[in-house]
Amino acid sequence: MRKTKVSNVVEHFHMKVLSGEEGLGREITVTDLSRPGLQLAGYFPHYASERIQLMGISEIEFFSTLSREVRLERMRLLMQDNTPCLCVSRNQDVAPEMIEVSNEKNIPILQSPLATTSLVSKLTNFLENKLAPTSTVHGVLTDIYGVGVLIMGSSGIGKSETALELVKRGHRLVADDAVEIRQTQQGQLIGSAPELIQHLLEIRGVGIINVMTMFGAGAVRNAKNIAMVVRLELWEEHKMYERLGLDEERFKLIDTEIPILTVPVRPGRNLAVIIEVAAMNFRLKRMGYNAAMTFSRRLTDTIEDVDSDIY
Repeated sequence: MRKTKVSNVVEHFHMKVLSGEEGLGREITVTDLSRPGLQLAGYFPHYASERIQLMGISEIEFFSTLSREVRLERMRLLMQDNTPCLCVSRNQDVAPEMIEVSNEKNIPILQSPLATTSLVSKLTNFLENKLAPTSTVHGVLTDIYGVGVLIMGSSGIGKSETALELVKRGHRLVADDAVEIRQTQQGQLIGSAPELIQHLLEIRGVGIINVMTMFGAGAVRNAKNIAMVVRLELWEEHKMYERLGLDEERFKLIDTEIPILTVPVRPGRNLAVIIEVAAMNFRLKRMGYNAAMTFSRRLTDTIEDVDSDIY
C-alpha cells in the first residue's frame, strides 16, 4: 500500500503548523478528504477517521457556537488514532480546545491561505499522485509526436539504440532501462525515469551518455502518459506477424490495458522509422482514420462489384 506523510503535505503546500508538531510523521494512506460537519454536530456513525479532516468557514463558525465541554468532546472523537491531520482553510483562527486536543493526541492542525474548494482540489490531486499504484518495467519510454511509446523486449535486442535514433530524429527520451509507471484514478499510465538514471541512455560498446547534455533540453522530458507499447522480438521465419493491422492486441500494465504492437527485428530493418510510423498511425486512429479499415472496406466493395458483374 502506497503512503505519504503529513510533513510532505506541509512542505508541498507551505502550510503553517498550528499545533501537534510531533505528529508530522503520521502516514496518509487514502486520497479522499473529509469535511466533518456532521461529526461536529455529534453524528459519528460512518466517520472516515483515516482521511485528512478539512474545516472551512462553516465548520469553524459552527464549532465556535458550542460550549467548551462539547468542543473538547467533539475534538477528542474527531481526532482518532488513525487520523493523519486536520487542515483549516483561509488562514482561519482555531479555538483553543482544538489546539489543546491536538497537542494531547499529537495530531497536527495545519493552516492554509487557500479557499476551501481550491484546497480540496489541490490536496486531492497531490494525494492521487503520491498514492497512485506503481510498477517498474524494463524498457525504454519515448515521446514520439506527442505519443508516449513504451519500447519493450529482451535485453540486448536494440531498445536503447532505437531510442537514440529516435532522439536524433527529433523525438524525446523519457526513461531508459527502468521505467517507473504510476496509474492515476482515471486509469492513465504515467511513466518516468528513476532519479538516479534520469536523462541517461546506455549504448553497448559506447557506454552511458547524457541525452540532455548531448542533444539539449528539448531531447528529454521527465514524464509522459503511456499510450502504446511496442514489443521488439527476434524475427522467427515461420511465425505469422500482423500484416494489415485490423486486429488490435492489448497489453495490461497495472490495471489498465493499452494497445501493443509486436515488431520483428532482423538486420536491415530501421526500427526507429517503423516505431515512428507506428506512433503516427496511432495518432491517426485516435483522430478517426484507420488505414487498415479503409482498405478492408475498399476490398469488400471491389469483390462485391466483381460478383455483381459476373452474375
